[in-house]
Amino acid sequence: MIKILVLYYSQHGNTRQLARHIGRGIEQIDSCEAVLRTVAEIATTAATTSSASTNQTTDPIVSHHDLKQCAAIAMGSPVRFGNMAAPLKHFLDTTSSEWLSGTLIGKPACVFTSSSSLHGGQETTLQSMMLPLLHHGMLLVGIPYSEPLLHTTCHGGTPYGASHVNHGINKQLHPDEIALAQAIGRRLATIASKLSG
Repeated sequence: MIKILVLYYSQHGNTRQLARHIGRGIEQIDSCEAVLRTVAEIATTAATTSSASTNQTTDPIVSHHDLKQCAAIAMGSPVRFGNMAAPLKHFLDTTSSEWLSGTLIGKPACVFTSSSSLHGGQETTLQSMMLPLLHHGMLLVGIPYSEPLLHTTCHGGTPYGASHVNHGINKQLHPDEIALAQAIGRRLATIASKLSG
């Protein structure tokens, strides 16, 4: 089986939902398995230790072994002032040994995000997650405009990666967002499969 790491941080559950749908897209490709992992909270402020945080999940905390075992990575975070959330950045800052050994060089990767407003910084957040992946030598995968929904969606979804717009009303993903998340999962798995073959 080709293991594809779906690594995310989710405070209120929206990014977690995207991770699940990307995983479903990955597993639509023969011999590919989605391995869902989250990152640990960093309790440095009252905000991260408050009851507002709902990062409680059945998904295990990521390990450095997961990075070595995977053939590709889908990485996601909610928008935090146009950037990835601190817990995900904190984990990435611990990957110097993988960088030195070239563990991730040549592996494909994609990114995904969620925000509470349409212009809340989704594209800059997606780009902020791309930067460390480029430093690791990974091959970035986006959503091509051959996906018809990318032309018509009024919800989440960008050529940079899958996304969700919550609007502060409903935590459920729109069908367009689900379809685009599964599409990028399939694309990532297809590329990982070809590179592994």
